[in-house]
Amino acid sequence: MVKEATKFARELSEFSLDFEDEQELLSTQKECTFIWTNKDGEPIGVMMTYLWAREKVWLFCTEKRVRVAAVRRDPRTCIVISSAGLHWGTGKTITFKGTTKVHAHDATEIRNWLYQDYVSKLHGKEANQERIDFFKGVLAVPERVALEFTPDKSITYDGDKMAAMTPGSSGRFDDMWK
Repeated sequence: MVKEATKFARELSEFSLDFEDEQELLSTQKECTFIWTNKDGEPIGVMMTYLWAREKVWLFCTEKRVRVAAVRRDPRTCIVISSAGLHWGTGKTITFKGTTKVHAHDATEIRNWLYQDYVSKLHGKEANQERIDFFKGVLAVPERVALEFTPDKSITYDGDKMAAMTPGSSGRFDDMWK
């Protein structure tokens, strides 16, 4: 039985995202998992909303979050983005290894463009400016910091490519499990 199963074994790196799909996932998805290490060197992560802009992932939180002190201590971080909730269904992912820089609330050169772009993405470009301005005001508190994540390595995966090679599958990752 083991020999039979191993004939189907595959190295999954051949199922990476195409560049266009990667860019669509980055610009369309709204949530990611942000991962850092605590002072004991243990990994920990949380779900956060984000903006992909200028080849970086931008996130917001308040200064009191333990991740802020952790990132200042050790900026090596990781971000995972999945296609869950998007038109593709599940099965498309990007994992980034990189570093994160903390920007204080008063970093106006960043805040001037970042608030508008971030809120517009989360609330849709079709949202009225009054709504966008309201949420920009929600962000504009002295305790809020911007996290600038710079990727230096990525691992992507496209489950639909694997599904296309799976006997009896429709070619969609989500259908492989039915």
